[in-house]
Amino acid sequence: MNKNQEIRSAGLKVTHARRAILRILEGEENMHASADDIHRKLNESADDVGIATIYRVLNQFVSAGICIRHNFETGQSLYELTPDHHHDHMVCLTTGKIVEFEDEMIEKRQEKVAAQKGYRVVDHTLVLYVEPLEK
Repeated sequence: MNKNQEIRSAGLKVTHARRAILRILEGEENMHASADDIHRKLNESADDVGIATIYRVLNQFVSAGICIRHNFETGQSLYELTPDHHHDHMVCLTTGKIVEFEDEMIEKRQEKVAAQKGYRVVDHTLVLYVEPLEK
């Protein structure tokens, strides 16, 4: 689906700012960007979109299901496009790097624990805060 269709299908009007922000979010695989990161990238490409507009559009994208807001231990919200499949995250406490991972055994164990307690998992977030192994 192209950018304009994705924005329209979310019930939003296609604007320059929305297209530009979606382009940035789509620009890198495994992108976890703050509003400031997006603002900086837009400025580098001579796109004049104000930071307040970026925050407003990101909130609209979250509400529309286009992207997800994460609040890791970085002290600021980070955004990523809503993935096609579930994944979890590791956040390096030394570098701030965010690593996505999938582990079927962890997923099955979470479902088993929920079932044992009389529940079913509808959604979840797993974030591992890590640091490099000593060498």
